[in-house]
Amino acid sequence: MLANQKSIDFTELDINLLPTVMIIGRPNVGKSALFNRLIRRREALVYNTPDDHVTRDIREGLAKLGDLRFRVLDSAGLETEATSGSILNRTAAMTANMLARTQFAIFLIDVRTGLHPLDQEVGKWLRKHAPGINPIVAMNKSESLHKDPNSFAEAATEALKLGFGEPIAISAETGLGMTALHESLRPMLENYMAKVLDGKSSQDENLSQDNGSSKDDESKLPLQLAIVGRPNVGKSTLLNVLLQEDRVLVGPEAGLTRDSVRAQFQYQGRTVYLVDTAGWLQRGDRHKGPNSLSVMQSRKNLMRAHIVALVLDAEEIAKARRSMTHAEVVIARQAVEEGRGLVVVVNKMDLLKGPRNSALYKRVKEAVPQEIQMVIPQITGIPVLFISAIDGRGRAAVMSQVIAAYEKWCLRLSTARLNRWLRKVASRHSWKDQGSQTKIKYFTQVKARPPTFVAFVSGNAKLSDTYVRFLTKSLKEDFDMGGIPIRIMQRSVPRMASGSSSKTGHSTGKTVERTPSDKRSVVV
Repeated sequence: MLANQKSIDFTELDINLLPTVMIIGRPNVGKSALFNRLIRRREALVYNTPDDHVTRDIREGLAKLGDLRFRVLDSAGLETEATSGSILNRTAAMTANMLARTQFAIFLIDVRTGLHPLDQEVGKWLRKHAPGINPIVAMNKSESLHKDPNSFAEAATEALKLGFGEPIAISAETGLGMTALHESLRPMLENYMAKVLDGKSSQDENLSQDNGSSKDDESKLPLQLAIVGRPNVGKSTLLNVLLQEDRVLVGPEAGLTRDSVRAQFQYQGRTVYLVDTAGWLQRGDRHKGPNSLSVMQSRKNLMRAHIVALVLDAEEIAKARRSMTHAEVVIARQAVEEGRGLVVVVNKMDLLKGPRNSALYKRVKEAVPQEIQMVIPQITGIPVLFISAIDGRGRAAVMSQVIAAYEKWCLRLSTARLNRWLRKVASRHSWKDQGSQTKIKYFTQVKARPPTFVAFVSGNAKLSDTYVRFLTKSLKEDFDMGGIPIRIMQRSVPRMASGSSSKTGHSTGKTVERTPSDKRSVVV
């Protein structure tokens, strides 16, 4: 960086302008551990598998290294001698494709094993596929080197043979050497950002904005979308279609995705954080190791999501004559019970096309929405899409339904509007015993994401389950809130004179909460 150049505050920059750093190296040198260290979360799976490779996809995250911020990519281990068409060969091709759009790289080696012949092959591969990138060579797992200066000097001399300059010693597991990594990266990143920002002074005002306008409209906040489903239903293919790039490894092999792959993209001016989860296995298929970790990670990502896209296999539906297996029913119900919006995507519809399958094609399109309504009766109007992701189609249709569900999920209604609605709803409904029906004093929304309402009733009276279902149905019909979970709680207002209402000693009452998906009442 030039002496008179102003220091850049990376924490104030738009994430879309930040430089990208890819972590590369042969398998099992600690790339995912370093990725986790940089993003400050245990997001990438780390598992000691000498004869296998845990990471198979490109993972993306926001690195926070001191005052530096940059986008970091975790890549699959490179093996240059992999046979054509193999998983390793396909992951190498995917890594090369992403590296072509990356500005910087960290070349990781395992200092405990010394300079491996495969490290030198990776170095040659890097020169071939990214001649414009001069990577930082990081000697990982170097905890013991700092106790013996001679060992450090020998390891550094050996690493110099790679031809990428002076190496640094780090430990992704313990955090050792992160200062050295910061000092190596900072001048490179600052020079890059200085060029990016040069001549763009008109855009400087946007760099430090914190989306203040989105505070008034929660639907404009970044959308978290999780793609879930059983193995080999086409989740990763759908992710690549949505991103419009090959970010995740796809193929005929079941269970290719192990990590839950997070990616960010823009759609019609909206930021979308996309998570492709590993396939949820049946109980009998689970075993210890990376697959069991994948299932736990998938569950965590389901909890973080705003909208869940459940992917089904059209061909399996046609063969089994049922829309959802037990595992898929569990996923759908859990998403709804956690208050997430749900969109069902039936993939591989191309396999049911043709004159012979026309009746089957029609039957699947009719049966799936009906069965989903039977499985999840508390939510009406769940959107169901029929696509063929392998043909690259369905992006607009999926995103249209996802955004529509998200906007409903974020909907807020004013108390005045709700109480006007309540009077109209009450007037058009006739009860068998009007006198015994509990009356709602007033109705209000206490939160969105998902929409949650409170009905205030007099004394210890409680709304019947029938009335709660009627209110829920009316809300969905009158405010177009179908397809998302709605929660209605009850709170009691003590019967007392208006003059004594301010006495706190008599103003407390029991609160009864009730949700459409759980008919049990909870007294708090």
